[in-house]
Amino acid sequence: MKYWKYIAGSFIALSFSACSDKIMDEINRDRNNPADVAAINQIPSVTLESAFGTTGTDLAWYASVFIEHNAGTWGQMLDADTRIGVKASSLANNSWNAVYDNMMILQDIIKKCSPEGSEPQNKTVLGVAQVLMAYNIAVVSDMWGQVPFKEALKGAGNFQPVFDKQQDIYKSTILPYLNKGIENLSVKVPGDIATALRANDLLYGGTGAGSWTADKWIKAAWSLKARYFLHMNNVDSKAIDSVLECVPKGFVNAAQEFKFTRYDGTARGENPWSQFWGDRKYLAAGKTLVDLMAARQDPRMGAYFSLRDGAVFPAPSGTAEQSQGNYYSFSLLGTKTAPTPLMSFHELKFIEAEAQARKGLDFRPALQRAIEESFAYYNVSGATDYYNNKVVPLLGTTQADNLKEILTQKYISFYESESIEAYNDYRRTRIPAMNNPQNQLTNYGFVERLPYPTSEVSSNPANVPSVNIFKNKIWWAGGAE
Repeated sequence: MKYWKYIAGSFIALSFSACSDKIMDEINRDRNNPADVAAINQIPSVTLESAFGTTGTDLAWYASVFIEHNAGTWGQMLDADTRIGVKASSLANNSWNAVYDNMMILQDIIKKCSPEGSEPQNKTVLGVAQVLMAYNIAVVSDMWGQVPFKEALKGAGNFQPVFDKQQDIYKSTILPYLNKGIENLSVKVPGDIATALRANDLLYGGTGAGSWTADKWIKAAWSLKARYFLHMNNVDSKAIDSVLECVPKGFVNAAQEFKFTRYDGTARGENPWSQFWGDRKYLAAGKTLVDLMAARQDPRMGAYFSLRDGAVFPAPSGTAEQSQGNYYSFSLLGTKTAPTPLMSFHELKFIEAEAQARKGLDFRPALQRAIEESFAYYNVSGATDYYNNKVVPLLGTTQADNLKEILTQKYISFYESESIEAYNDYRRTRIPAMNNPQNQLTNYGFVERLPYPTSEVSSNPANVPSVNIFKNKIWWAGGAE
């Protein structure tokens, strides 16, 4: 069809010499695929993709298996659980490409709204894009370690970018982007931009009362800073102090948390976990998680898991029977309209509790609030009784004992849509203990990072780092990068 379109254009040009090149350009323009759009009109795409592609699909599914929230019982998830093919470059190739495509759009927004761009006055949209860029590159770096950024996102300008060290990604990219985002979002928002963002911002926009404001984005940025400083606890002696400086400027309640709530329940618009559970049934409730909850008589079990013969029947990681959804208990949380949290309020309170415990401060109010907010997130009652009677008795007199229970409660609260951050926590702290026997095998082990994708291995081999995904930890988890 494209061939005949241009043949027709050539014929017209020869027959009617008065036609100008400008007219010919108009004839052949695809008006459904514009070459350039206003930055504000790109915001729906990048907010949706940050929630759906970056946070809600393959990376989260694999993370949930590695940290034993779920056990793989069929297909690729069974393979990941038994470490078959987990080193293959195809494992998360689609996710890598999707996140980098999203960052390409974010880069375009940032260029347009920067002082030298076509929309230099649009500081609010610039700030939104900077926060989302920090979030997206952090997810990529946390999953893979060294990744391209400084020389990346140039399209045909550079097909073979170098890979930046993770410590440079954190210190020179993630945190500076969040700082710049806060700065730009702190500028007074023009009325027309606020109106446009109310319609185009799929994370904090909407049809509720009042106009759009930047406040929630600013609080999200400070909350993310607290997360990323906590990641660096093992490699930065000042990280915990920085965490405690950020927390008061972050979310103050669940209404401000960083999450996507726009799924409509249709086959094309449902939550990705719902689609994955419904279409493939590759996962089952993980025994490691269920045992921790059962030992504490956790009331959230009824909201989390389906029953088999009146009881929760979890799958053991690494040794489960092959089953496509008809043998073990499975998650009840991935409903069609369930939100996708990029960062929840209960995560921030758990971060505060851990930081306070590490500094020898009174962490209990923050821990109690974190647990209460987790219960509320899933509409489960009994949080205060659970905290007083099940959690407090497990807290000890040593920092190690307290951190163990804080991080175990965080792990339980993160099932299953927050599995990426649960994976980060385990790699950082080794809490709670994992039980997959594959982790103990000489040639395998716990999956410390994802294998580099086919798109890089095939087109940029000279720059792809050589890593053992079972042995080489990422930088903030103690790796020598």
